[in-house]
Amino acid sequence: MIAFVPIEELLPHRGSMLLLTSMVDADAESATCEATPDANAWYADTDGTMPAWIGIELMAQTIAVHVALIARRAGRLPRPGVLLGTRAYRADADRFPAGQPLQVSARSTHRDAAGLGAYDCSLTDGRGRVLATAAITVYEPDDFAQFLATQVHGEAQ
Repeated sequence: MIAFVPIEELLPHRGSMLLLTSMVDADAESATCEATPDANAWYADTDGTMPAWIGIELMAQTIAVHVALIARRAGRLPRPGVLLGTRAYRADADRFPAGQPLQVSARSTHRDAAGLGAYDCSLTDGRGRVLATAAITVYEPDDFAQFLATQVHGEAQ
């Protein structure tokens, strides 16, 4: 088990872009966080619910929490990373109700020295019912600025 750390110390997200409220559990292979949909948030539908597609961002932020915790254990700061893609995002609902906490879990299934990682993720309600699942691929490049430059301008010269 990894010691609990405030979410704000683990993620660079601030303001309305920080969707997680707390870390619930973590170990060397996984992290579980909590998020509570807000009826007044930027993402809220007209009925105040969170669209299910936001679940991918909840999962990505939980992965970022796990990566940050692993970096802290190794005595270093986490490097910026990107979500490369998701396979088989499945949601059993179109939206998640405001005010009802969600548990977001991310379990590492692959991590290599080049910065490539893969996670199996799930989102559950307060009763433990699975609301969404996905397999997400992430990348933590050694040089984030160079990585971005190659994505915008093609291969570096």
